[in-house]
Amino acid sequence: QVHLVESGGGLVQSGGSLRLSCRASGIVFSINTVGWYRQAPGKEREFVANIITYSGSTNYSDSAKGRFTISRDRAKDTVYLQMNSLQPEDTAVYYCNAVTVVAGSHGGDYWGKGTLVTVSS
Repeated sequence: QVHLVESGGGLVQSGGSLRLSCRASGIVFSINTVGWYRQAPGKEREFVANIITYSGSTNYSDSAKGRFTISRDRAKDTVYLQMNSLQPEDTAVYYCNAVTVVAGSHGGDYWGKGTLVTVSS
């Protein structure tokens, strides 16, 4: 089992920045990928960014490229999402996701409870 706790959300003005954190506990050695997703009111959950834990390779959605940066601190079992140039359309609940690999196969898919980001215009 993997337990994820997000933090760092809040209210920020348009053009501002926030850094979200996702701290993992449990069988963290089995985590292959950690990602950030978001869900705005009335919309489906969408992918924002992810990072391969062992290589540091990253992927971003088109809306996140150039504004958001995902990174990891392996010593702290924490993944960060630095969000710059925030816009009102970035308002959403941001969720952390971890995918584990066990014996070379997909192990499990874990979610945190989310952290709310509100960007005012």
